[in-house]
Amino acid sequence: MATQKDLDHITKDDALDMLRRMIRIRRFEEKLSVLFKRGKLPGFVHLYTGEEAIAVGACSALRDDDRITSTHRGHGHLIAKGALVNRMMAELFGRVDGYCRGKGGSMHIVSFELGIIGTNGIVGGGIPIGTGSAWADSHLGRDNVTIVFFGDGASNQGVFFESMNIASVWKLPVIFVCENNGYTEWTPTAELTAGNIVDRSAPMGIPGEAVDGNDVVAMRLAVERAVSRARAGDGPTLIEARSYRWNGHNEGEEAFAGAYRPDAEQAEWRERDPIVAFGERLVSAGWMTRDEWDAVDAEELSSVDAAVEFAEQSPFPDADEALLHLFADDSEGVR
Repeated sequence: MATQKDLDHITKDDALDMLRRMIRIRRFEEKLSVLFKRGKLPGFVHLYTGEEAIAVGACSALRDDDRITSTHRGHGHLIAKGALVNRMMAELFGRVDGYCRGKGGSMHIVSFELGIIGTNGIVGGGIPIGTGSAWADSHLGRDNVTIVFFGDGASNQGVFFESMNIASVWKLPVIFVCENNGYTEWTPTAELTAGNIVDRSAPMGIPGEAVDGNDVVAMRLAVERAVSRARAGDGPTLIEARSYRWNGHNEGEEAFAGAYRPDAEQAEWRERDPIVAFGERLVSAGWMTRDEWDAVDAEELSSVDAAVEFAEQSPFPDADEALLHLFADDSEGVR
């Protein structure tokens, strides 16, 4: 658990940027919830609300040229890594001004220029991709680091153990970040997962650290330690960040999932709002006023509203380009 003194380890500018990015993710996700209910978004949408501190804390410890892989619940990771909300919104609307020209949608967004090498609708699908990214860096003598984000459910996939094993054997510069939000889709993770996820690194000879995923400073410091190890050639780290998703597994689940999370449990976690907690710390430290906090919130809300307008004005991709952009050197597409 990070303390007020831990603010000494980050600059004021970094702290203010971290709060802004957390707010940006929150307002973006809240807007998506409304848009989904209005039938504006195609496909399934999985929201990151409540877990903002994990993505922002982790990505704030990276360089611009480091990489991440993400999950079906990946909007927060992408925004934390620098993705623009207008292009994100256009992608979710299925429009050409999105990061994948509207072809990826909510669960399959890529931006190589930002070091985002893919969100993934397959549970655990990003784990071996990120491990491969780390292998490439090691093989080519680069000092880049890759963070692999995945959920508690993916920790039971065989590819998780396979990837950790090879990362340990080859001392790859990869950081495995498990976002344990307590539920594997609609089932409490405790009913499906033996022991503590963080302990699964020990047999592989990999350091493991459990972190309060609602504390953005604690998350940043843990990832900084892991990044330092990775860049020094000391191999991977497993971080289990414990948090809670405020929304359901996917938007619209109430139509078929029923009530599976106790009201008291949800209320308790909402009282532990990571954005409020961090904002209060910055006010207490004299790094911002409440009026400045409100101004940041208003700016981010306005930018999300503008992103919706941007997306609505962007055209749909032409059907003729359905097979374009499938490969890195593919200018004409597959025929």
